[in-house]
Amino acid sequence: MSIITIKNLSYQYPISESDALKGVNLTIEEGKLYALVGANGGGKTTLCNVIRGFIPHFYKGDLRGEVLIDGKDIREWELGELAQKIGYVFQNPFTQISGVKDNVFEEIAFGLENLGMEPGLIVEKVDQVITMLGIDYLRDKNPFELSGGQKQRVALASIIVMEPDVLVIDEPTSQLDPKGTEDVFKIIELMKNKGKTIILVEHKIELIAEYADYIILLNEGEVAMQGNTNEILTDERALAFGAALPQYSLFGMEMRKRQMDLGSIPLTEQEAIKAVKTWMNKGVKV
Repeated sequence: MSIITIKNLSYQYPISESDALKGVNLTIEEGKLYALVGANGGGKTTLCNVIRGFIPHFYKGDLRGEVLIDGKDIREWELGELAQKIGYVFQNPFTQISGVKDNVFEEIAFGLENLGMEPGLIVEKVDQVITMLGIDYLRDKNPFELSGGQKQRVALASIIVMEPDVLVIDEPTSQLDPKGTEDVFKIIELMKNKGKTIILVEHKIELIAEYADYIILLNEGEVAMQGNTNEILTDERALAFGAALPQYSLFGMEMRKRQMDLGSIPLTEQEAIKAVKTWMNKGVKV
């Protein structure tokens, strides 16, 4: 079942002479993880801003076409109402920290307080999210004294506690080390397994290959390619549109060019190992 439908969407920022998005058509289905990929400047963040309603409610400009959230046009949603439907996680977790709370527990509770929720229910919901994300040890710490990875997990918690149906996550690991990146993706996987719809902007293509269900490749404001993860990330044409491909896909393509076809292009490390073993077992000499 689709939760977001985008038809012939084009958008031009107020001070720009050209469209940042051009004729975008997409259907976002419930419970899937969609990865927005492509070169910088391709329109990924702009598309995220449309989906979460910042365009046209905050950035005015010229919006053409339809963006339907649960069948209701984006222009008809109030931003406060939409914020309960679609949660947005910023690239820089510092941006998401309110700055008015002294500890992590209160920081996570802040959004629920703004909704006027009963205090006892707030405590219950925050406790649940803290336990679910495994961040109880951060409960009493000052948000500004946390590491980048810890801040990003708190930022995610502050959105997850609001229980939105859709999570839009813009490059959450761009400033994180491998451990912080792993922790964030564990949370993303947890939300996916709980049936949340996730729209993720991320440049770490190996992680996209592992976690995403569907790829949307944007190039100069247009949807250059879209399809299942395996379909897009094993297609050499994606490189021409500024997308990265997993190293294992590139390995499979190079093997094929050298007349050592593995039978299919692998997407992940496990697939590559399996393909090579199968190929070797056929009696082919390296």
